[in-house]
Amino acid sequence: MSYFFDLGYFGIFLASFLAATVIPFSSDTVVVAMVAYGYNSTLTIFIATLGNTLGGLSSYALGWLGKWDWIEKYLKIKREKIKKMQLRIKKYTAIAAFLTWLPIFGDVIAVALGLLKINIYKVTLFMTLGKLARYVVIVYLWDYII
Repeated sequence: MSYFFDLGYFGIFLASFLAATVIPFSSDTVVVAMVAYGYNSTLTIFIATLGNTLGGLSSYALGWLGKWDWIEKYLKIKREKIKKMQLRIKKYTAIAAFLTWLPIFGDVIAVALGLLKINIYKVTLFMTLGKLARYVVIVYLWDYII
């Protein structure tokens, strides 16, 4: 963890980026610690949101590169069922992308959105809003409640 602290704001970006990939890592501790050490809350939120969104989009890109054949072969899910899931997720794109901030499940959602080729602009917008809300809440809790 001290590695991220040594890097300052870039450490916040890096920790947030990694936390949004398939690598099991949480950026919350780094973000809270930086704010506790006197880093600017607004800038910390902005940088953490940027890093986390770009990390989430890298998971989306991994999904985009995936192939339907792999899903059918390895997960044993039929193409008809995948098409139904795709229609359902397209209907709820905003909610799904917003929820990519969730630990563990968010990574899976981001990969699924990419695999299903959901509109990148919508995904980016709602993913960013969800991640921004997460960091605002985390920093607010630290700054004003604890």
